Amino acid sequence: MAGIYIHIPFCKKACTYCNFHFRTSLQRQGEMVNALQQEIRTRAAELEGQPLETIYFGGGTPSILSTEEIKRLLDTIFATYNANAVQEITLEANPDDLSDVFLRELRHTPVNRFSIGVQSFREEDLRFMNRAHSAAEAEAAIKRAQDKGFENLTIDLIYGTPGLTDHAWKSNLDRAKEYGVPHLSAYALTVEDGTALAHAIHKGKAAPVEAAQSAEQALILMDWAAQNGYEQYEISNFARPGHRAIHNSSYWSGAPYLGIGPSAHSYDGHHTRRWNVASNSLYLQGMAQDGQPPHETEQLTDRDRHNEYVMTALRRIEGLSLETIANRWGAAAATNIRQGVAKHSAEGRVWVDAQRVALTPAGRLFADGIAAELFLENDAPDGI
Repeated sequence: MAGIYIHIPFCKKACTYCNFHFRTSLQRQGEMVNALQQEIRTRAAELEGQPLETIYFGGGTPSILSTEEIKRLLDTIFATYNANAVQEITLEANPDDLSDVFLRELRHTPVNRFSIGVQSFREEDLRFMNRAHSAAEAEAAIKRAQDKGFENLTIDLIYGTPGLTDHAWKSNLDRAKEYGVPHLSAYALTVEDGTALAHAIHKGKAAPVEAAQSAEQALILMDWAAQNGYEQYEISNFARPGHRAIHNSSYWSGAPYLGIGPSAHSYDGHHTRRWNVASNSLYLQGMAQDGQPPHETEQLTDRDRHNEYVMTALRRIEGLSLETIANRWGAAAATNIRQGVAKHSAEGRVWVDAQRVALTPAGRLFADGIAAELFLENDAPDGI
């Protein structure tokens, strides 16, 4: 089973922390939708007839599109691909876009899941992030979506923001529970190069992000989730039973997916990754001239595939399969993993048994570092 990701490269405002590709000028929106439809058609052979399981509208801000534009994109996918078995169609949305009219119209499309960019239920946090919506709009959007029959919702929340106390962070989480949201994605605020936040911190106009605050609030999050029936099935993702994100889970399990639009990434499920140019104008120019956007490809080595598997598997609650490591990269590679996590096991950061290696709640704070220690540095024949 495969997935399709569609990148909508437009936003009303630039959030201070965001480094995703987007433009705030909407002048070429109609032209972009036409080009996205064209790319959907021209790249169909890449999935080799595999049935689609998921479709995901990301960005940017997909809810900036009209329902007619969303329907056109979906109609193109369903007319071009083996889409009869699609289970999940997610639309990322800003709260201020989820009006009664928009939601009512979307009920006549196959969209069955919203990812709502709440980020916080506190006005001061939203102002700090330069979000386009208010706390009241966030709450109202969740209620409106539920009232219109959209029960499969996820919201984004950010912790570690300057001024966010532990008590206020828990209050944000409690709001999610009060509204019956079955899934949430929670991220520590990070300072990405080139963002407005990075510039403000460098100039002393914004407080720096404190690692200790983020770590403490991550622990609060994990404890809260365990007490309130949310499974932390991936480092940043929490779901009640039956509400794991199918599309995102496919990324972490190595399933193939096709990325449509400027900056969108694709993976064939084997050895090849591809990403489109992160430029609206160059994307549109390429589609107009050649029927293909400018893009780059990467052929993954065995080392690359090993390291990607280690990184993504350790982020998931199921952990890393030692049998998979041995079958794909040799028994020596599995032994190397066991030896590499021994000290972390002794420190209570990793669980290890005969079949798997998984991070403990304490170890999840160090996921990237632990994974990096287990990476291969070369492509030696036996995986070491």
